[in-house]
Amino acid sequence: MDMAKERDTGPKIPEHMLDELLKGVSRPEDLLGPDGLLKALKKALVERALGAELTHHLGYAKGEDKPEGQGNHRNGTTPKRLITEDGELPIEVPRDRAGTFEPKLVPKGMRRLEGFDEKVLSLYARGMTVREIQGHLQELYGVEVSPDLISTVTDAVLDEVKEWQNRPLDPLYPVVIFDALRVKIRDEGTVRNKAVYLALGITRSGTKEVLGIWVEQTEGAKFWLKVMTELRNRGVADILICLIDGLKGFPEAIGAAYPQTTVQTCIVHLLRHSLDYATWKDRKAIAADLKDVYRAPTAEAAYQALETFAAGPWGKKYPAIPASWKRNWERVIPFFAFPMQVRKVLYTTNAIESLHMQLRKIVKNRGHFPSDEAALKLLYLALTKIEQKWKSGASIEWKAALAQFAVLFEDRFAAVSG
Repeated sequence: MDMAKERDTGPKIPEHMLDELLKGVSRPEDLLGPDGLLKALKKALVERALGAELTHHLGYAKGEDKPEGQGNHRNGTTPKRLITEDGELPIEVPRDRAGTFEPKLVPKGMRRLEGFDEKVLSLYARGMTVREIQGHLQELYGVEVSPDLISTVTDAVLDEVKEWQNRPLDPLYPVVIFDALRVKIRDEGTVRNKAVYLALGITRSGTKEVLGIWVEQTEGAKFWLKVMTELRNRGVADILICLIDGLKGFPEAIGAAYPQTTVQTCIVHLLRHSLDYATWKDRKAIAADLKDVYRAPTAEAAYQALETFAAGPWGKKYPAIPASWKRNWERVIPFFAFPMQVRKVLYTTNAIESLHMQLRKIVKNRGHFPSDEAALKLLYLALTKIEQKWKSGASIEWKAALAQFAVLFEDRFAAVSG
């Protein structure tokens, strides 16, 4: 069988009609350009289809006499601009005197054909500003779209953000990492350096899940208690271990909401801050020496390794490094009570760092956001794209750690499972 003939099942356009249409077409832009034949043909076809819909609605064709006794009739047209995949399409929508005509091809209120909103949101999620999106659509698609229209599309995301921020959560998270991302946001006429706090949960299956986003100018026990209460109301009954980066007021707040949770300084963050004191060429060697501290078998051995580091060449050259570890030592100690399988997961997880690195890339060109809501819109859309890339399966390390969690926290595992 001729496969070409088998596939060719669409409607046939007579060749003489095509020849007539293509008269005067000598350049690609005559056919495909913003004022080309295809756009004109699409406009004509849409308007012809709308006219046919109105004919069916009224019961008589244009130019014919109205049926006897019928008061309703054609009443001119209304201009309308549609955003299509090929650009902006100005059309004339026919109307009737009685106002009862409801076209199905282009329903009332519809401005954009399917696919446009997705393009705008995708560009916004990549960190482009409203003005940049406007220029991008103009350059690539020949579409002139007002900033207000783009803002309307992205503002529709706020309801989705609210729903996402209030969605039910799992009853148990073995590990939750809390951290802050600094973002410039205009507030009461002044651009302020606000903190956007994220909670990244690791589920029992080993998958990563962003539990929520909170924008706050200052942190403290009152703010963190509000966050903890929100998590409880959304179904989180227990958190085994919280990893934090020196968040002010956090230990007191989580102690009130989740008194059994172990609060642990994130070793990854502690290492990062330590290396901030050193030059680039020294960082690799310093990171290697600090492994003796957090990989020590006990808290006592770890402290001895820290003293050795402080007395060694790196400690003498950068005394602020051992000092920062000693300041946080009370929140480092819990780490050593866990078996090596659990500890390895805790100090090797760079999930929050990887997440922040991707978010920083997206916000770096923004300068500042006009409001908290604008920041939340962008970060939410960015997070949804990032989460799509996360693998669903647990690593071998996580499976080994989970077995230890089940032994160490047996009663709490049973409580949330029942």
